[in-house]
Amino acid sequence: MMRPILAAAGLIGAVGVASAAAASHAGESRNLAAIAAICLAHGPALLALALAGHGRLLSLAGAFLAVGTIVFAGDLGMREWQGHGLFPGAAPIGGVGMIGGWLLVVVAGLVWRRA
Repeated sequence: MMRPILAAAGLIGAVGVASAAAASHAGESRNLAAIAAICLAHGPALLALALAGHGRLLSLAGAFLAVGTIVFAGDLGMREWQGHGLFPGAAPIGGVGMIGGWLLVVVAGLVWRRA
């Protein structure tokens, strides 16, 4: 499960850098700035989970974070370039996914035992 999370970390990090660059050239695009902030925060977190994560809870946390980030940023990107979102409620669903992922990290931290 960690290989797809590692791949998502790279993709999300690249999108974050590209969005930051685009935002600096596109004027005052709130969507591009938000995509950059979300991706540049969650990409490194996913990288850390993929490299250090072991166990079902951290795998699930990584999956929630990755999918939530992709849906959220994808919705904002569609709004920026196409004038409409991915699907109704995509941004809030992605946001809930990201929050859920972070809460799973909390749970994993509370129940983790050194082998």
